[in-house]
Amino acid sequence: MRRLRRRKFVRSAAAAALSLPVAFGVPLTGRAAGTNTITIGMDFALTGAEAEEATTELDGARLAVEEANAKHTVPGYELRTIVLNDATATAGGYDPVQSATNARMFAENSSVVAVVGPIDSGSAKAMLPVLAEAGLAMVAGSTTSPDLTNPKFAAQTRQNGVTLVFFRTCGNEAFVEPGMVNFFYDKHNVRSAYILDDGGAGGAGIADAFQTAAGKKGLKVLGRDTLDPKAFDYTPILTKIKGLGPGLLEYGGITLAGAKLAKQAYDILPNAMLRADASGIYEGDFLKAAGFPAAEGWYATSAAPHIFDTPPGQAWQRRYLERWHRQPSDYALTTYDAAVVVVDAIARVEKSGQLMNRANVRTAIQATNIQTLQGPVSFDKNGDLRDPVISIFQVTHNARYPDTDLSQFKNVGTTSP
Repeated sequence: MRRLRRRKFVRSAAAAALSLPVAFGVPLTGRAAGTNTITIGMDFALTGAEAEEATTELDGARLAVEEANAKHTVPGYELRTIVLNDATATAGGYDPVQSATNARMFAENSSVVAVVGPIDSGSAKAMLPVLAEAGLAMVAGSTTSPDLTNPKFAAQTRQNGVTLVFFRTCGNEAFVEPGMVNFFYDKHNVRSAYILDDGGAGGAGIADAFQTAAGKKGLKVLGRDTLDPKAFDYTPILTKIKGLGPGLLEYGGITLAGAKLAKQAYDILPNAMLRADASGIYEGDFLKAAGFPAAEGWYATSAAPHIFDTPPGQAWQRRYLERWHRQPSDYALTTYDAAVVVVDAIARVEKSGQLMNRANVRTAIQATNIQTLQGPVSFDKNGDLRDPVISIFQVTHNARYPDTDLSQFKNVGTTSP
């Protein structure tokens, strides 16, 4: 079935949200007399290189909360949100220092019982020590770094080094990268690669996982470099890569460096060399910044199922479009599910008659077992999704859609480790 096109809109959802009257970042909304309120924190990089995708994911989470309020999913309670931006002008995107500051604001607000977000693994790493100390659970829809759920980092990511506070409704990069290696090795006969990353926690994690999986598969890594996202000229590195002649250029990172890399690689590297990234560039911002024909042919993954070609997926997409007047990404759906998980946990705590506090909500999140559009959602002992689905896309220009529309990413299959 044909995917719905994005409608042009005048004002971004992020700008609209940030322009509302706020108190400690909480959009002020009316509530019925005698109704208790519960606050869900939401942290996203709403300005800079990833603003469009971050806003798309935020709107997925907000849609879930709005629908829950409309259906009175938690009887006697109104769910409210605090939306904080973890990006800064200095960083050009998410800033770990700002992320940690936002985490402290959530932790110090006693009405916040859980957090949804962020978009970046590096931001999550900065937030988790603060949230863990406060016993405040975080459910993310697009942060894929294996470190976030790895028991060896429990001292930083778990309360008292033991109790989980981080959960995700998307896949883990440790699953994505072996699948990507298999995809290129088996389907494209790739036998060598050169790896780049942007130095961020998420990008480096992607590159590390790909390099490990490549070694196990027998795909030779000819070298690896880290790009400075604030630099403008990657010509020396790309010229070196051209001389080595790998079959694949594998990039781990976000659009800030990825779009410049794509534009310069188009001019320097042979067209036959495949180019790929996991997760970081699957967004309209990449298409806008890289442009065509430079973006053409790049592969990207989404650690989420692609369901917008199915009737249930299109029905949800229409709800999203009617509310926000923009097309959702796959991560908008998984972030919607992240908020659904939080709402479901709150509802179960209320139904059980337990105290509505962070500890009980966190425990309920860990016990999640619900059916969603992406399939069953439950978590393993480390907070990872038990049944993840990883989708693979290739940028294939389609004149029927705007150049920055996510429809330019053609779904070409799924990965398996």
